[in-house]
Amino acid sequence: MFLKKKAAGAVLLCIIGCASAFLYMGEREDRHPEKPVRTAPSVTEDQKALIHVRAEENAVSRLPAPPPHPNQKAKAKVSAPFVSQKPELPNGCEITSLTMLLNSADIPVDKMTLAREIKKVPFSSDKYMGNPNEGFVGNMYHGNKNNPGLAVYHGPIADLAGKYLGDRVIDLTGSNWTRVERQISQGQPVWVITSINFQPVPDSGWRTWRTRQGTLRISFLEHSVLVTGYDSEHVYFNDPLSNRHGSKASKPAFIKVWKQFGSQAVSYKKADIDR
Repeated sequence: MFLKKKAAGAVLLCIIGCASAFLYMGEREDRHPEKPVRTAPSVTEDQKALIHVRAEENAVSRLPAPPPHPNQKAKAKVSAPFVSQKPELPNGCEITSLTMLLNSADIPVDKMTLAREIKKVPFSSDKYMGNPNEGFVGNMYHGNKNNPGLAVYHGPIADLAGKYLGDRVIDLTGSNWTRVERQISQGQPVWVITSINFQPVPDSGWRTWRTRQGTLRISFLEHSVLVTGYDSEHVYFNDPLSNRHGSKASKPAFIKVWKQFGSQAVSYKKADIDR
């Protein structure tokens, strides 16, 4: 009898232990849900807008904005023409933002002209991926699995801007954010690289590419806008995916993602006649 009771007690303890372990595992899974995985490399700008980053990875948007430079205006805004990248250039946010930059300098060039003129590189070739520092990677006009497109970075953008503005072009890439604000406070908007939702890109949103120039960290969440203003809490910009000028985003979040993409920024000096 004693042995039966002992055996029954052992079975009961085993059942309780298994149930506890099951509940614990379920609780762990609830706390750490699987992140969505981006699998398609051929993503258009409109498809990028559907991607959401987890709230806890966007906590930077609740941080206080950095203090202004001692000689910096607390807020400033400039006016710039608005141009939409849609429908002709679904992957052409960088070119469309450059169009707005040049138009703001009274250069009457259109986005389709610039799209033809920008240097381009293949999406992939001989086991190497394209490098956006060398030219627009892939197809700017549409994105699909057979002919995808990615982006172009500040170097080719500044080079093309130089065709129209000459030595007035200023490549601010690598500068701190106060330099961008100083440029705006002096009356010139600034072309920048950011993310599609103006929030920092999580680790899951990056991938490593092997290019002919070396290894490069890229993200299909990349986007480009024309910054036109700032204050203590927000950054204001013309978003080529929007339907009008005057978009805005959290300043701390915007600055952080701008830095993630290498603090890329291009603008221009005032013409001599304006000085």
